[in-house]
Amino acid sequence: MQWAFLLVSSLGFVYALNALAPRKRPLGLFVWSFFASWLTLELVWHHVVVGLLWTALFVSQGVLDSWVGLVALSLMAITELILLKIGFTGRRTSLVMRGALADLEPTAVAPRFPRSHVVLPFLVGRRHGVTHQRNVAFAKAGGRTLRLDVSVPSAPVPGGGTLRPALMQIHGGGWVAGDKRDQGLPLLTHMAAQGWVGFNVNYRLSPAATFPDHLVDLKAALVWIRSHADDYGIDPTFICVTGGSAGGHLAALMGLTAGDPRFQPGFEAADTSVAAAVPFYGIYDFTPNGAFGSDHAIYRRFLEPMVMKAFVADEPDRYEEASPLHHVSSEAPPFFVIHGDKDTLAPVEDARTFVEQLKAVSQEPVLYAEMQGAQHAFEIFPSARTAKVIEGVERFLATLWERRHASTAAVEAELADTLTE
Repeated sequence: MQWAFLLVSSLGFVYALNALAPRKRPLGLFVWSFFASWLTLELVWHHVVVGLLWTALFVSQGVLDSWVGLVALSLMAITELILLKIGFTGRRTSLVMRGALADLEPTAVAPRFPRSHVVLPFLVGRRHGVTHQRNVAFAKAGGRTLRLDVSVPSAPVPGGGTLRPALMQIHGGGWVAGDKRDQGLPLLTHMAAQGWVGFNVNYRLSPAATFPDHLVDLKAALVWIRSHADDYGIDPTFICVTGGSAGGHLAALMGLTAGDPRFQPGFEAADTSVAAAVPFYGIYDFTPNGAFGSDHAIYRRFLEPMVMKAFVADEPDRYEEASPLHHVSSEAPPFFVIHGDKDTLAPVEDARTFVEQLKAVSQEPVLYAEMQGAQHAFEIFPSARTAKVIEGVERFLATLWERRHASTAAVEAELADTLTE
């Protein structure tokens, strides 16, 4: 039993160290390091409890009678201390979100994300008062039918009135994988529980699809949502967009390319504006000038043959066209950019550069929250960190909605006074 205890404690120690400093190279180690650090960082309190239970079990079997058991106990103690450090670092999320929201001056305390979902993550898609319509067809492209899921609330309309705000979620997966059923559920269901209508959208994937096919499909989905606003009781002028990783990249482009005819062939005149964009751990620069593109293997193995179908040296304009960083302008909607400082897939340096350049020109709020100790894809399931981030995002979106609602009410009241006179 003492050797089994040593094996368990050694594995826990390695996973804890990897979570502190995940590896980016070589490729084989990178894949393991990413998934191991992601699960350790976001389930850290679960790991703490499991480690204590393992320790209690082995100690009860008398393993401390040998030096092997004592070494194993020492390793387990160090591991638990590392995990506690990670856990308490994650608790700073509240401060980070509060600081990011400070300039916006949110109007109320955020509705609490259910802590039962944090303890039991498999509950993620279940919220009281939220029903789901699955696989609603919205377009046909590339020989396939594109579909979306709708999260329908029973809660009262936020802020009163008759129309609801809407949130469109874009899944990640490196433009080659992923599905609407797998991502964005903690945020989308939480917003639906507050009275928002949520749309989780699929799009064509590479290598069958070539950029900008992905973006074209999403703009078509936005047009469909707007044209069916009456069916879902939503305000067609207040549809926000969010997404993570490749979905964060595409969400940023959705916010920055409204009405751009290059990305809406056949529906060039359609309104593709969004009320706000919330990209999570996105890719903001496809060019070699950014941190993401500084690794030439990214082009040789992935972007050139699978996503772009073009060599960056031969067609640099196409890579700029695919980069949110090259679309920043004064016409951008409100943005809330969220990233982790331990992200090994989407470099945090590019997120910082994107926010800096967007802030310099945008006339709308640009918020940035950098999660300390967070890996890529940290909010896919409802961890303790996810709960605080989602509460912050809800305050960002709800504040924008409340201000829009108040502004509309003021205009209507002024018009009524004018007509009365």
